[in-house]
Amino acid sequence: MLIGGNLFINLHLIMIQTKITYLALGSNKGDKLSYLQQAINLVFETIGSVKQISKIYKTEAIGFDGDDFFNICIKVETHLTAEELLKHTQAIESKIGRQKSTSEGYESREIDLDIILYEDLVFSNHDLVIPHKEMQNRNFVLKPLVDIAPDVKHPKLNKTIIELLEQCEDNSIPEPQNIWLKNPKKYYNYNSFNYIAIEGNIGAGKTSLSNLIANDFNAKLILERYADNAFLPKFYKDKARYAFTLEMSFLADRYQQITDDLSQLDLFKDFIVSDYDINKSLIFSKVTLPEDEFNLYRKLFNSMFKDIKKPDTYIYLHQNTERLQENIKNRGRDYEQNIENSYLEDINHGYLEFLKTQKDFNIKIIDISERDFIKNRTDYIWLLSEIFEKETH
Repeated sequence: MLIGGNLFINLHLIMIQTKITYLALGSNKGDKLSYLQQAINLVFETIGSVKQISKIYKTEAIGFDGDDFFNICIKVETHLTAEELLKHTQAIESKIGRQKSTSEGYESREIDLDIILYEDLVFSNHDLVIPHKEMQNRNFVLKPLVDIAPDVKHPKLNKTIIELLEQCEDNSIPEPQNIWLKNPKKYYNYNSFNYIAIEGNIGAGKTSLSNLIANDFNAKLILERYADNAFLPKFYKDKARYAFTLEMSFLADRYQQITDDLSQLDLFKDFIVSDYDINKSLIFSKVTLPEDEFNLYRKLFNSMFKDIKKPDTYIYLHQNTERLQENIKNRGRDYEQNIENSYLEDINHGYLEFLKTQKDFNIKIIDISERDFIKNRTDYIWLLSEIFEKETH
């Protein structure tokens, strides 16, 4: 009830603002397809969401004797800086087995990851040059890049990728292969979900997670609207006086939002993810209202929501009280800074008691007290594995 909405979305975007980068991957040694797939998987796990993957192109080795290369380009959304990105690509190369070169010239390698573009950044130091200084001269880069970014402009040359390819003097001819690599998000069985509700206590991170899942898995996003509720700051100053008014205002707004959003089909989205379930109205009101007012409230709630579509999966993010208070402090809403531990513990107890009685939900209670899925992508990948069934690869 007390999390979500436009204010938190804005804070969320500031906190984990993402960038688009394009990476070129190549392999001409050993099991080339396997190395490319491993690299894509590791990019997803450690760098960011893989948005697009080009066709595979076979290209002759240039500048040395070796097997033909398999080359691809991928589009990635990441919160890493360009220099952090370089460290992660080098770590991926090392993990897959690439050894540091012992010669001055080119040689065969299990995997090669190059940063081609990073937004419209122009950057150069001893270790990194962006845009890649040779990209406009290499068909094996431009050809797969045209597959996924034909109209993206080179920030220095001010030409689109397709224009660069047309003007490239490289005489090599990359050959498209009838083989496709798998986007790592496809390892997660998200297609079996229709409607996921992500719940949690105040400060648990449910809005952040809902945003991430919607972005990575093409889900329709429903976020609770709370930022414009004038009674919320008043409630924290005087709970007894404003509790019923606050609960009724949230009830009315949720009814309007949930009936509107659930009735509007979106054929271009794979499922729905929401940062609240309508039953939180009962959970919070039971904590905040005296018994007679709660009984009246519950009658009204049951009448309004008896036919509302229910989520088929219910995720409850559990965090201990200390972590909740830390999160509340960090997000800096003045009216939340004096929330008492006992209130958070009552809310948590209310959720757990509610979940014990539910038979219609596929309920997953996930303890994230020792995780930070916003700052640490490894924790986010772990959380995805807890929510979705995952294929082995």
